[in-house]
Amino acid sequence: MDILFIHQNFPGQFKHLAPALVQAGHRVVALTLRVKEPTTWNGVRVLPYRIKRKPGTGVHPWLVDFESKLLRAESCFLAAQELKKRGFDPDVIVAHPGWGESMFLRDVWPAARIGLYFELFYNAKGGDSGFDPEFPRQNTEFEPLRLRMKNINNFLHFDIADKAISPTRFQADSFPDALQDRISVIHDGIDTDHVRPNPEVQFDLPEGKGTLSRKDEVITFVNRNLEPYRGYHIFMRALPQILAARPSAQVLIVGGDEVSYGAAPPKGKTWKQIYVDEVRSQIPDSDWRRVHFLGRIPYDRFLTLLQVSRAHVYLTYPFVLSWSLIEAMSAATPIVASDTAPVAEAITHEETGLLFDFFDRDALVESVIRVLKDTDLAARLGENARRHAIGTYDLGNVCLPAQLDWINSLAGCSPRKPEL
Repeated sequence: MDILFIHQNFPGQFKHLAPALVQAGHRVVALTLRVKEPTTWNGVRVLPYRIKRKPGTGVHPWLVDFESKLLRAESCFLAAQELKKRGFDPDVIVAHPGWGESMFLRDVWPAARIGLYFELFYNAKGGDSGFDPEFPRQNTEFEPLRLRMKNINNFLHFDIADKAISPTRFQADSFPDALQDRISVIHDGIDTDHVRPNPEVQFDLPEGKGTLSRKDEVITFVNRNLEPYRGYHIFMRALPQILAARPSAQVLIVGGDEVSYGAAPPKGKTWKQIYVDEVRSQIPDSDWRRVHFLGRIPYDRFLTLLQVSRAHVYLTYPFVLSWSLIEAMSAATPIVASDTAPVAEAITHEETGLLFDFFDRDALVESVIRVLKDTDLAARLGENARRHAIGTYDLGNVCLPAQLDWINSLAGCSPRKPEL
């Protein structure tokens, strides 16, 4: 088959699926903003497209997000037309519609079967909107209207999706009931052979501050960026009590200063520094020296961090689940996590981790202390978490075979006829 992938940051969620399809003998091409010149990656021909026009001015704020997606969709449409002129007619198109690129692909290739990666549908209730009372929305009566406009891109893709894939049940269930029969819940997959425990692991602290091993009390907290959506503010407010209760603990914090989700911090500030400033006066200098902000780190160093950790803290709003949680499970790291819907799907309280109410700082402190003190509990939680990760999220034996079956099912279906 000829297969086309669309992802603004290719390979993204398709980093295992696309090469596997090459290995299976298919011709695979990708369109992306990520590269500037045509290249080949793991057998995939990767082609660039460029955004052809700039956003307008004076656009209603609810339409700014959609306009950016429309600009990508138009540009990707033009690139797809050029591909078609050069004789490429994909049997199957697999796209992440989140940035809009795939919006008009049915107009270019009406006979292609289109499979979409459904990451999240925005809902006024039961999701991230209004979840955290510390950050209330202004004009809350408008929030359902704003989210409906934010979902325009989703709505326009529903009509062209022959099938869809979603990594968790929570994320799939965020979409309307009418779409559920088209959605397969298949996680992206974790290489559990690579992400595994290592009793001999050593983690070098920056600036020659020492080396940590499994003999040390290491607490870890990982975000792509340090921000409220992933509970950074809750974790920081728990730090003074945790450090006071565990005088030997070392705290490793991974994450950048940008914003991945939610609102930006006040101008000229970062969420990281806002909450450092809030708690710093409560922490003696001797304790603060045990807190290490590592920024963003290479993947192998991240895995070493998970392997050395004796309590990994993970929080999130009801939102997209991070790969890092499943990777921590695969590394048999004892996990303390917020009892929010996407997390509770992966973690069973007292079996594969300890869950606490997202806003209950005292429960977070107590859970971390409990895991550090009770080594038998920590070992049991870690072993169970790894066993669950292998059985549910393993790339080679579970997820990738299911993704390939999904592709074959997609290839065998009849393409939808757009209603408009």
